[in-house]
This record gives sequence, C-alpha cells and structure tokens, in this order.
Amino acid sequence: MNITDNTLLITGGGTGIGRALAEALHARGNRIIITGRREDVLKATAAANPGMAWATLDMEDAAAVAAFGAQVVKDHPALNGVILNAGIMKAEDLKAQPFDFASVEATIATNLLGPIRLTAALLPHLMAQPTATVMTVTSGLAFIPLTATPTYNATKAAIHSWTQSLRHQLADTSVEVLELAPPAVATDIVPGHAENPNSMPLADYTAEVIGLIERGDTPRGEILVERVKPLRFAEVNGYEAVFERLNGAH
Repeated sequence: MNITDNTLLITGGGTGIGRALAEALHARGNRIIITGRREDVLKATAAANPGMAWATLDMEDAAAVAAFGAQVVKDHPALNGVILNAGIMKAEDLKAQPFDFASVEATIATNLLGPIRLTAALLPHLMAQPTATVMTVTSGLAFIPLTATPTYNATKAAIHSWTQSLRHQLADTSVEVLELAPPAVATDIVPGHAENPNSMPLADYTAEVIGLIERGDTPRGEILVERVKPLRFAEVNGYEAVFERLNGAH
C-alpha cells in the first residue's frame, strides 16, 4: 500500500485507532472519508482535520451498508482503499441466565458481517482501480482469546481467516489485501482500556503502524507491531503461558 495519494474510506474513523489512522494518513496527503454511527464524533474529527470527509453508517444494518457502498463510490469516484476498522468489544458471562444474545448478535453483525458486506459492496469498484487496498482490522485476540470477551475474539478470528481467503482470491487483481492486528491499545473500546498500563499508547501504536506500511514491512500481508507478536505467534512460541498471562491460571 502506498502511504500517500490515496482516497481511503475508514470505518469507525471517529474515535480510537480509526481516528488515529485517519489523521495520520490524512497528514500524509491521502483523501480520507470516515464513517461511524455517531455523527457528533465524526463531525468533530473532520473539523479538526480540514478536508476530511465523513458520513454516518451503522455496520449492523445490512441495507444501510449496501446503500452506503453504492453512494460512497459515486461521491468519491477515486476511492481506492478501505480500512475495515469499526468494531465493538463487550465482556460476556457465558454462564449468565438469561443469556445476553443481543450483545452477541450485535458483535457478530458489526465485527464480522459488516466488513464482509461492505467489502462486497465496494469490491467491483476497487477491482477497477489501477491499484487498491482492502485492510481488515483484526486483533491479537484473533490468535489467542481473552476469555472475558468470547464473541469479540471469535469474530476477529473469523475475520483473520476470511482475510486470508480474500487475499488468495484477489491475488490476480489490482487489490492488495492487508490485515492489521493490534495488541491492547489505549482506547475507549471497553471501559478502563485507555487507562490500563498494559495498553500500548495510541500515538506509539499509530506511529509504528504507519512506519511498517511506509516500509512495506507486511509479511504475509499482516501489519504487526512488536507488542502484538507474542499473541500472533503464541501457537508456536508457548501458547499455554501466553493464555495464562491473559486470563489467569485455571
């Protein structure tokens, strides 16, 4: 992926990692469109970054995603990239009665079905561009679970697998497929996450990610900062020890 002179759509671009990437890429000469559910944060982000465009989108709404995909390519015909960042992360008690299926379904719709639907809506346009990028945002928890957030982990593992299939199927096209897998980063994705001393500072994370993209340091199409590598490679480097550090002993 070129680091400049793109027209990029970033979902969940009003807060957290999405906003940080939007601002960093905007500063490097890319034309950025951010989306999300909350108009107030989108407007604030765009106002702080003159020239950045925004539009609301609920990734849970299948019809809205399809309509948005059609509209965004009309409004931004130079669009040549999407960063599928929008996501929700909720703690779940799997023993609770009654069980909270609404939370599970919202997480699956936002984190898994949303990216699949939006990619399907945009792919014909992206494949017609000389060069284009689809970047999924998964998590270190795609590779080893934080047991307090089981559905979140499962959706990120699913998107990791789906990304590999997408990359292979698009290998003979102009579309590059990348996967960004963050560690714990200091954002407000869950209460207390931003204040957790184990969370990587957002500015440090963003700078390292931009550096990796700029250098083309994306082996297997994955963008991995150093802090996430113990999670990404736990299966070969000591799964049980990493699992226990995340979740405590049984």
